[in-house]
Amino acid sequence: MKNKTQLIGITGGIGSGKSLVCKVFSTLGTPIYYADERAKYLMAYNDDLKKKIIYAFGEKSYLTPHKINRDYLAAAVFNNSEKLTQLNSLVHPAVGNDFQNWVNAHQYSPYILKEAALLFETGSYKSLDKIITVFASEDTRIQRVRKRDSFRSKEEIESIIAKQFPEKERQMLADFVIDNDGEKLILPQLLKIHNHLIG
Repeated sequence: MKNKTQLIGITGGIGSGKSLVCKVFSTLGTPIYYADERAKYLMAYNDDLKKKIIYAFGEKSYLTPHKINRDYLAAAVFNNSEKLTQLNSLVHPAVGNDFQNWVNAHQYSPYILKEAALLFETGSYKSLDKIITVFASEDTRIQRVRKRDSFRSKEEIESIIAKQFPEKERQMLADFVIDNDGEKLILPQLLKIHNHLIG
């Protein structure tokens, strides 16, 4: 009997280096589901989800049939936890179904990765077999984000970090921690996890 494909979550705070880590896993032949990218795609192209968003937030939610009005929706949910919860309650089930279909199409792999910024916040980590979190110190993360998003101020990045899941709790809930603070090589850490998962 074929072993069940392991569902592994990968997460980390802004600027921790999740994207880089995923690229390395990808070179090892690991299929990766990018939950945040798929959420954006589904919000633009999934007709059922679009209808629900328009019903909840109005026609202004879309600039064109397949272009979401990010500024309008961001303003609608900014500092309004009720509206944010409402939007998430529409998007997350659609992503969940999309992920399940994707998993079914990747049954050949010993393990697959689900990359998502909000694994713990949404509770979706509970449906996964193991969790990897990518760690970097706050100073390192601020530097990286400022380099990547020059339009963001240091205060804005600090505010984003403050609103994210606490680093200590993230590491406590994770099964594997990848140290991407710049001191340790990433590849040996990844290979150790990879070998453990395929073993």
